[in-house]
Amino acid sequence: MSDIQKQRAGEAAALRVEAGMIVGLGTGSTAAWFVKALAARGLPDLRCVPTSEATADLARGLGLPLATLEDVARIDLTVDGADEVGPGLALIKGGGAALLREKLVWEASDRCLVIADAAKLVSTLGAFPLPIEVVAFGHKTTGNRIADVLSDHDISQPARLRQADRGIVRTDGGNVIYDARCGAIHDPARLADDLKLITGVVEHGLFLDLADEAIIGTDSGVESLAP
Repeated sequence: MSDIQKQRAGEAAALRVEAGMIVGLGTGSTAAWFVKALAARGLPDLRCVPTSEATADLARGLGLPLATLEDVARIDLTVDGADEVGPGLALIKGGGAALLREKLVWEASDRCLVIADAAKLVSTLGAFPLPIEVVAFGHKTTGNRIADVLSDHDISQPARLRQADRGIVRTDGGNVIYDARCGAIHDPARLADDLKLITGVVEHGLFLDLADEAIIGTDSGVESLAP
């Protein structure tokens, strides 16, 4: 049922877009439903800023006009998915390895709308492994520093380098991803600050105080949540 819930959330979010808007396009399976629904509306004078090459390819194939952050002063609305949606619309993102570009687009947006299926709602962030984007050069040393920070937050497991069948996962920017199995993140703001202080860490998947609204797909329709 999660695919239906994702589709409902994506289609509901597409209705928030108006002609002439500059729209940020998220990455992932739920965001893909939004991109498809947005293209189906055929709104005039849109400009769309994708957060990944995969999203750019999808949007281009559907005929959506693309722009980059360098082309626009601000983005009117960004719509993107999340791996977890916690209290106050604190999020974990980055399961699709696009967290740096996603956060750059989110922070350039006047309004950010997160879309998700109901299973993504959690009472405490951390069950989903926290993605941390790291410069490839010397990444093992950076990984050790990440482990020290996690330990200070009572997270005993070190972050693990993300790999796939093809080998080490690389982001569109050529960085690598470490995934931290936190279990529970009791102070997301402090952890976010501590991770950003590590030399070699480019960005982390904690999206705090960025989402203005969440549209959650359910078996019966959609629900809107405010921070």
